[in-house]
Amino acid sequence: MKTTGLNFRHLYYFWVVAKEGSVTRAAERLDVAIQTISAQIALLEQSVGKALLAPQGRRLVLTEAGRIALSYADQIFLLGEQLQEVLTETDIGKTMRLTVGLSDSLPKLTASRLLETALKLPQKVKLVCHEDDFESLLGDLSVHKLDVVLTDRPVPSGTTLRVFSHLLGESDISLFGLPALAEQYRSGFPASLKGAPVLLPTRNHAVRGRIDHWFEAHDVRPDVVGEFDDNAMLNTFGRHGLGLFPASTALADAVQEEFGAVPVGELTNVHEQFYAISNERKIKHPAIEAILSASHGSVFR
Repeated sequence: MKTTGLNFRHLYYFWVVAKEGSVTRAAERLDVAIQTISAQIALLEQSVGKALLAPQGRRLVLTEAGRIALSYADQIFLLGEQLQEVLTETDIGKTMRLTVGLSDSLPKLTASRLLETALKLPQKVKLVCHEDDFESLLGDLSVHKLDVVLTDRPVPSGTTLRVFSHLLGESDISLFGLPALAEQYRSGFPASLKGAPVLLPTRNHAVRGRIDHWFEAHDVRPDVVGEFDDNAMLNTFGRHGLGLFPASTALADAVQEEFGAVPVGELTNVHEQFYAISNERKIKHPAIEAILSASHGSVFR
């Protein structure tokens, strides 16, 4: 069936009804008559040639076509809100907005060190950060909800998404622990790690396989007392002395200041890599360019 084109006002009324769960509440929110909303949604359904809402008792529920339409409407109106914010900020203060997706596997100390460089630009930068799993962030990046994703892995080969990986750098990895725990296992390292309590990222993290291989190569079997998807949670358990934990060797001073932990020993030849993922092969956003430049400087040294 040939459609007559999409009216975004009709779509917006549908979106509000879907979010509010009823035409009555949507009418109150929009301050229009119930009949107006019902008529607008009827026109939208006529335009797309499918029913988007179906009655269920006294409620309206989404049809399968309605669920698909809602997912797109979410993206459209979220981007619209972001556009309005950006234009408002540009008018009042020439502020540059940087919306960043942070992979939950990315060490927070590394993320903060990278983002600090963007905030030091001469032009004022408004930083908006969203943390999520890697796959969800790539999806948000592909529909331009994000300017860049910072993560510990490149985009997998064969992906259908038009996004591009930029290697920021890599860092050596050491084991850290609270001073008393570190002192207990520092002597005779790495043989001393046999049976030592350690906190590790889960196998979803790119660095986990390298750490496991290092343990095998040195014939040590520590006691893995915890595995974590969220790097911040791993560090929190390390701060409370529940085990030794891996962190960037280059950030040893920051690890001691933030978590009170000191190095036990370096995991030789174990490196953690960090990437910026963007929608463009060539980075054009000034704040992202600053992050790239800083990463090739001293951030990982």
